[in-house]
Amino acid sequence: MNEQLRVLILCTANSARSQMAEGLLRHLAGDRVSACSAGAKPTQVNPFAIAAMRARGIDIGGHSSDHLSHYLECQFDYVITVCDNAAETCPLFPGPARRIHWSFPDPAAVAGDEDAILHAFVRVRDGLEEKISAWLTALS
Repeated sequence: MNEQLRVLILCTANSARSQMAEGLLRHLAGDRVSACSAGAKPTQVNPFAIAAMRARGIDIGGHSSDHLSHYLECQFDYVITVCDNAAETCPLFPGPARRIHWSFPDPAAVAGDEDAILHAFVRVRDGLEEKISAWLTALS
């Protein structure tokens, strides 16, 4: 991997899974990757996603939840979907973008007290980190 890879991570609301994946990818890949995330129905970055990432030592508190239309004219090497709905509705992107789909459950859909919800976010964060680490290794 000599050139900086351009990666877009998609999830429906761009509030949790895609935000955590973006933060993890930036953290793990450093300057080897230019990462951003977006959603078809963006909302805001989920406070539990911010807390789960903070516990990992990664600050995503300054991230914004962006609509995927913002990136339709951009060229990406990879478009990664992290929720099944985004995989089904993801538009085609111009250029050489290769599509990858990693199915992760929505941690925001978990019911329970704050500890149970945070635990769900941490599980998804850890699963994303495992996938991203393996993917980066395979690219090397």
